Amino acid sequence: MEFESGDKPVIVRRVKKVQRGHHGGAWKVAFADFATAMMAFFLVLWLLEATSEEEKAAISGYFSDPTAFTEGGSPYVIDLGGGLKDDQYSGESNVETPDTKIQDKGIVLTEDTVQDLAARIESRKFQELKKTLETRIEQDPTLRKYRDQIIMDVTKDGLQIQIVDAKSRPMFDSGSDEIKPYMNEILHALAGTISSVPNGLSITGHTDAEAFTERSDYSNWELSADRANAARRALLKNGVGEKQMAQVVGLASSMLYDKDDPKNPINRRISILVMSERSEAKLKQQQEGKPLPMDEDFPAPPKQEAPATEEDEFKAFERLRKTMTRKQREETSTTPTQQDELF
Repeated sequence: MEFESGDKPVIVRRVKKVQRGHHGGAWKVAFADFATAMMAFFLVLWLLEATSEEEKAAISGYFSDPTAFTEGGSPYVIDLGGGLKDDQYSGESNVETPDTKIQDKGIVLTEDTVQDLAARIESRKFQELKKTLETRIEQDPTLRKYRDQIIMDVTKDGLQIQIVDAKSRPMFDSGSDEIKPYMNEILHALAGTISSVPNGLSITGHTDAEAFTERSDYSNWELSADRANAARRALLKNGVGEKQMAQVVGLASSMLYDKDDPKNPINRRISILVMSERSEAKLKQQQEGKPLPMDEDFPAPPKQEAPATEEDEFKAFERLRKTMTRKQREETSTTPTQQDELF
């Protein structure tokens, strides 16, 4: 054999090289988590910079106790209007009373405070809407020459836009509800911006105190209402939705802009009110015939008691007579010895 002949065996070592596999995509998951965390971090920084102290307190109060914000909105961050909520499972009620208070870091938030904060935020939105309209008018050469006839003010009822007459540029012919071409241009510019907000619109027509005709069946009341409707049709034609129209009213000369000069052309105007949520709610209640909420500007008159009738006076007399009789009996039944003991 080969081993017997003295030959040494030849041993060949074969090293099998194994190539290492790819290290995988775990780093991608980690990087995605890092990017998400950074995005959330910068979002928080932006919110801290963009919000006021009152808004920060309201946001902090919401996340501390969301159930306290059920009045006027949902306590859930995402509420799709269906499904059971946590309180439905637990059987507990989250109904809040008007006296509910939220204590957070020494700041007391009541229901009035939250409503006042919501009103401030809404007022700020109306201010931005006003600036947008003013910028649009300034940048449009056609509209710039009419800017003196467009008066805009932010009130507690919303953004009020008034288009007034001028001696040389009336919006309508005397006694007519046909809109002049330049008035159409103004309404077209306003409609493009007003249609971008969901708020309801109240359109009011006003006239001056001068009677334009001797007809008894058509006065400034009918004329102001017809002009308000003409403005409504022009807004609808230029993109405003029908659902935004909440009210169209003609007030004739009952609410003059210049009370010192009832015949001033500025009294002839069309008023477009972009309504706040508060004014929309009051109008809806009024239209539905429901009692209006109490307004701090118009407090309720003191309750007057009804005058007493003869029957009420007789009952009061009987109660007084019985009381006096009982006291006399008690005094009669008390002996001197008993009185000494009492004193």
